Amino acid sequence: MTNATTSACAVKPAVSHKPKTVSVNGVAIARAAIAQETQNHPAAKPIEAWQAAAHALVVRELLLQEARRIGFPAAPATDGEGRRETEEEALIRQLVEDEVVTPEADEASCRRYFEANRIRFQSPAIIEARHILLPAAPGDAPARMEASRQASLLILQIQQDPACFAALAAAVSACPSGQTGGHLGQIGPGQTVPEFETALGRLPIGSVGENPVETRYGFHIVWIERRIAGQPLPFEAVRPRIAAWLDEKVRRMAIQQYITILAGRAEITGVEIAASPSPLVQ
Repeated sequence: MTNATTSACAVKPAVSHKPKTVSVNGVAIARAAIAQETQNHPAAKPIEAWQAAAHALVVRELLLQEARRIGFPAAPATDGEGRRETEEEALIRQLVEDEVVTPEADEASCRRYFEANRIRFQSPAIIEARHILLPAAPGDAPARMEASRQASLLILQIQQDPACFAALAAAVSACPSGQTGGHLGQIGPGQTVPEFETALGRLPIGSVGENPVETRYGFHIVWIERRIAGQPLPFEAVRPRIAAWLDEKVRRMAIQQYITILAGRAEITGVEIAASPSPLVQ
């Protein structure tokens, strides 16, 4: 099981180099351990990944030392997929659960957030469309060139006689929808490949798109029937989501404050534990 506590509270260190020694209360963090940890902290520059890794391990050591000082027994838990915590992960989890108390978001807080962010709480927009697919494998350049050429010719034909769309779909489309005039039904976000979804958002309504839409499957001739705008959702429908988000935000801030307090009492070398909130706490 991964330990989200430490990574969620990582503050970018202020150092711009690799210090000779990174330690917490005299306990050194091995440079080999830091090097191994860098794989969990992708960054534009190797030094930034190293610094983030060093910081994460310092925070981890700080929490482990406090858990052991208090005397928590290691009681690893197992999740629903059968993954078992390490003893160190269990100690950190138990420490945070016992020592970091965070209030739950109340009704008033949830309503304030809802009123200030109404635009976020809408049902997804729905698009009704039909298409004709001319297939071509991604790596087959000649086939893709030919599919693009044929699609362009078919678009010209449909522009001259829109009523022929269904017959052409039945005759040449490589999609099963061709047997129903190319109709795809109602399409919501995430139901098609990204490049097709992007095209659905920009094509005109009530006519065939002037250019074929290229995807990994080939080239599509697309006709947008209509777009149904998303509708505002009532507070009651989104309250659980808002409460969960606010609870997580408060929890992360409380953990960061707790780490800052522990760091203030400890002797830490090589990494600075800043008193500012984590950049991952939005």
